Amino acid sequence: MFESLTNRFQALFSRIRSKGIVRKEDLASSLREIRLALLEADVNYHVVKDLLSRVEKRALGAEVLESLTPAQQIVKIVHQELTALMGSTVSKFSLSSPPTVIMVVGLQGSGKTTFCGKLARYLIQKGKNTLLVPADLRRPAAVDQLITIAREAESDVYEEVKAGMRALEVCHSAIKEARKRGSDAVVMDTGGRLHIDMQMMEELAEMRRKIKPHQILLVVDAMTGQDAVNIAQKFKEYVDYDGIVLTKLDSDTRGGAALSIRAITEKPVKFVSVGEKLDDLEPFYPDRIASRILGMGDVLSLIEKAQQLTDEKKAKEIERKIISREFDLEDFLDQINQVGKLGSLNQVMEMLPGWQKLKGSNMVSLDESRIKVTKAIIQSMTREERRKPSLIEGSRKKRIARGSGTSIVEVNRLLKQFEQVRSMMHHFSRKKGIKRFPFPMP
Repeated sequence: MFESLTNRFQALFSRIRSKGIVRKEDLASSLREIRLALLEADVNYHVVKDLLSRVEKRALGAEVLESLTPAQQIVKIVHQELTALMGSTVSKFSLSSPPTVIMVVGLQGSGKTTFCGKLARYLIQKGKNTLLVPADLRRPAAVDQLITIAREAESDVYEEVKAGMRALEVCHSAIKEARKRGSDAVVMDTGGRLHIDMQMMEELAEMRRKIKPHQILLVVDAMTGQDAVNIAQKFKEYVDYDGIVLTKLDSDTRGGAALSIRAITEKPVKFVSVGEKLDDLEPFYPDRIASRILGMGDVLSLIEKAQQLTDEKKAKEIERKIISREFDLEDFLDQINQVGKLGSLNQVMEMLPGWQKLKGSNMVSLDESRIKVTKAIIQSMTREERRKPSLIEGSRKKRIARGSGTSIVEVNRLLKQFEQVRSMMHHFSRKKGIKRFPFPMP
């Protein structure tokens, strides 16, 4: 996420810190670099101009030039201004009196239908009964796609869509059904186009007038940069909406849409999609996104994800096993699977401060295939072998290597690695006490 922009900021801040004293000439040079980095990231020109004007005004003041730590003050100012640019505080998404009707709009290919499933999943996890409504009747197989996604999300879905029905008719019928079922929320997947046209806008405007949804969310593809901003502005002109959803943010290496869209549209970003799984939906926290852009990580989001997956009783049992050195390969495999639920290794590590510095070095190498090899080896062991790794010798290693499609060398490497991890965790637990996060990494 925002890899190219983060690398530019990290290099710039490293040079500023190395100077010790920051002069006016240094500030001017730094601001030029920030301007170039933001423009190359496809951030709107006027947004960049206004942002740098605010940064410069503050940076030329006493809080930097007379500070004992001027470099840190510059980083702080840039972080605060980026946060303000994206909305300062999180724009909370809440439901009104049931059923809350949520209309989802956007172009084809933006991830609109998938987002509807993710939103349903998000609401269900918060204990809200949700009814998904397939109101995109023009795109082939759109109705079937939403029904499939609904089943995966474990959400109710309105399936009484008959040939010849209009989208407006489907929505009215679905809302009546939601009232009968006692649904808390109705999420309507409306029709889109490959481009903005008057027919689509008139249809959406009619639905807004006659259905009177409580909220309208616009879905845009973050990877399209300024195009996403332009699309958001056009939708605002024709069909006013309440909030924006940025999809494919995990693949956005530049950050132009995330940094520009609120300033241009004056509409809050409500959610960001950070992966392909239905659980990969997050509320948009401007301060946390600013931290990620500047390479400062996002530990709070990582902890929140971990807490959602943590079974308190199980966590205490793992803690007891680590302290008593009873932590075994079954526990190790379980922890690897827990990490996997948080996202890919790259997604997890990008949330840690300073990760960008380590990523390009030889100190750290993230290879998802190594995780698969580790799991295959452990899964080829008997339960007794997982619980007592000391039993694994000679013929057992050959059998495990054959069963996992690996070699004895790789089996030995895993066993050695496991012992190192177990010793490290035991040592850490005795010295400082165990933290529930992070999980042990393979």
